[in-house]
Amino acid sequence: MINESLKLNTKIFDTDVERVPIRNGFGEGVVRAGEDNSNVVVLCADLTESTRADAFEKKFPDRFFELGVAEQNMATIAAGLGVSGKIPFIASYATFSPGRNWEQIRTTVSYNDSNVKIAGHHAGISVGPDGATHQAVEDIATMRVMANMKVFVPCDAIEAKKATIAAAKIWGPVYLRYAREGTPVITTEETNFTPGKAEIFWESKKPQVAIIACGTLVHSALLAAKELEAEKIGVIVVNNHTIKPLDEKKILEVVKKTGAVVTAEEHQVIGGLGGAIAELLVKKNPVPQEFVGLQGVFGESGSPDELIEKYGMGVKDIIHAVHAVIQRKK
Repeated sequence: MINESLKLNTKIFDTDVERVPIRNGFGEGVVRAGEDNSNVVVLCADLTESTRADAFEKKFPDRFFELGVAEQNMATIAAGLGVSGKIPFIASYATFSPGRNWEQIRTTVSYNDSNVKIAGHHAGISVGPDGATHQAVEDIATMRVMANMKVFVPCDAIEAKKATIAAAKIWGPVYLRYAREGTPVITTEETNFTPGKAEIFWESKKPQVAIIACGTLVHSALLAAKELEAEKIGVIVVNNHTIKPLDEKKILEVVKKTGAVVTAEEHQVIGGLGGAIAELLVKKNPVPQEFVGLQGVFGESGSPDELIEKYGMGVKDIIHAVHAVIQRKK
């Protein structure tokens, strides 16, 4: 059942559950971080309103820098600021940052362990009508492979705010992944968020499968868990908001209980959350695993909900993956 000790939103299964864009959490969180520490600055690449960086610009105009359509310059300037005592956040669409400026992030930010926070917005296929060119579905893989880089994928706007505030307090490069569309608000202000610590959001009395999810698909995993409970199939749902460093202890604990895993992410199944979990399990506790996510294809234009269903990341797809992994487990 729902982990009540975490003080989650009690209305997450309601049809009218509140939906808020995850990117809104960045806008609120970076302002709070700026209030807490005068060294926090924000750089943007001509997408101030879309990334919600405009909230920081209005509050702290002297600490905001508009770089124009120049993502490579934005990363290198931020790298200099990050080794000079500032805490720079760089904000753009994830297809452009870290997509277009990956080499600059690698060489000037990560290599130098510069204190830069990369805010990748409009991530995932749920960007919708913008189409494949603007749907960042490889960014978790490309960022988690970098030395010194931490990777956060918050599940809703409230957790995004907490992740943004936390990132400002952590030394070194951090990648924060934000979705565009209105996403069900799962958590509350009281829900625990600790970087590097996965949280169990749902646990059946006799769990047979662990569903480990991140970002927008955490809510879908919870809906799947409720339906599976009616089928007498017990699961554990883990909100794995920190892809790197992975909470190996918690992952191994739930896998020991269940002996089977389904990973769910709005990202390519290669190299993302699923890959990170598989790398851990193959070393420490090999078990059957199914992967919910993009299966090596690009997206297309369409409504967010249509695209999630078409590309196999809906609630029914998670349920199907649970059934499949149970069969393999047997």
